[in-house]
Amino acid sequence: MHSSEAGPPAAPGDALPAVAPQLRALRRRASLTLEAAARDAGLSPAHLSRLETGQRQPSLPTLLSLARTYGTTVSELLGESGADRDAVVRAADMESTAAGGWTYWQAGAAGRGMQALRVRVPHGSQGDIVRVHPGEEWLYVLKGRLRLRLGETLHRLAPGDSAHFDSLTPHRIEAQDPDGVELLFVHTLLQSPTATLCLGPTHGDAT
Repeated sequence: MHSSEAGPPAAPGDALPAVAPQLRALRRRASLTLEAAARDAGLSPAHLSRLETGQRQPSLPTLLSLARTYGTTVSELLGESGADRDAVVRAADMESTAAGGWTYWQAGAAGRGMQALRVRVPHGSQGDIVRVHPGEEWLYVLKGRLRLRLGETLHRLAPGDSAHFDSLTPHRIEAQDPDGVELLFVHTLLQSPTATLCLGPTHGDAT
């Protein structure tokens, strides 16, 4: 099994300050050793250790994987409190977060069993990452064109197109245009020992 350990090194002003201690605290709350948590999340112990000490910045697929492993949400991984969950999220209150080349905005309330994000995927960012994990995903293209590979089938989506699929189907998301793609993304968070399995690059894709 090849894991998704992509993610830039932490740099001054570029890291997510709440993530490192939060990752360590949530792993301990789940009563998992570093080795067990890394195995369940499809990471190496060394990479998870670097994430917990702030030496590496997690990618979005890694955050999703760890959220499922710890039975929590991406919001909690980012140190956001779910105590006061509002039903409405105002555009002015959406702060962007960069991870693994993607930029995303929390578009739903924190601490829910379903997470809604507005995501910008640059061209060439994580296009070779294939994911498999329990749950469901729904996406809606806002701007740009998207390549979505589900199993052996390649779909091309334009603005206004959407997709809803079982996340156990191997899937890959990449921007088709040089300007990237923006989309709405909703996923369920299910705790599972299989967590997120990143199968690595595929070859022979149509362009």
